[in-house]
Amino acid sequence: MVNIRKAEVSDLLEMQNCNLFCLPENYQMKYYLYHILSWPQLLYVAEDYNGKIVGYVLAKMEDNSKPLHGHITSLAVLRSHRKLGLATKLMRSAQKEMETVFKAEYISLHVRKSNTAAYHLYTKTLGYEQHDIESKYYADGEDAYYMKCYLNKKPSKDKAKNAEGKSDEEKDKDAAATSGTKKEETAKAEEKQEKSSGKKAALTKEDIAAAIKKAELQKKAKK
Repeated sequence: MVNIRKAEVSDLLEMQNCNLFCLPENYQMKYYLYHILSWPQLLYVAEDYNGKIVGYVLAKMEDNSKPLHGHITSLAVLRSHRKLGLATKLMRSAQKEMETVFKAEYISLHVRKSNTAAYHLYTKTLGYEQHDIESKYYADGEDAYYMKCYLNKKPSKDKAKNAEGKSDEEKDKDAAATSGTKKEETAKAEEKQEKSSGKKAALTKEDIAAAIKKAELQKKAKK
């Protein structure tokens, strides 16, 4: 049995480990800390019966955008636990919080053109639509589909024409559902949001070290 729950600081090391196993887009620990300190409602993990993190979703709000919308930074499920609907459950948990807590109008994400399994999940199961193709978006030069999912609002007719193969019936086939962003743009976005939001204090080296130490101590306590 796998439990879907909100992530805690003590989960960040395992989330990072899951990311390293599943995705070529990887992040430093301070980026996970930045997300959980800024938007703790939007990080979810899939935990197996042994307490191991087997999947996660890392999400955020684009606070300075108009209209206000959320963004899926990263989604990953270990290969051993795919095709169980975990990616769908993780995504819907984060999406619900974006809608109810932050009143987001829509949610965006990027996905590799070669990742057909993730593309199928987003379009067929979760109702995302392709809005653009960003050339050489990823660090290795691969293009990305830029996708959106509108919450309680229908997109314009022009945008609707870009949707490919939407289905009224949900088919929970999430296979290797993964989504990530380039390392270079990740750092720039982090710096921009930290500077532009007075409510979010910038993370210092001491904050990061203290949080990591706390996470390690909590893990040892669980064992």
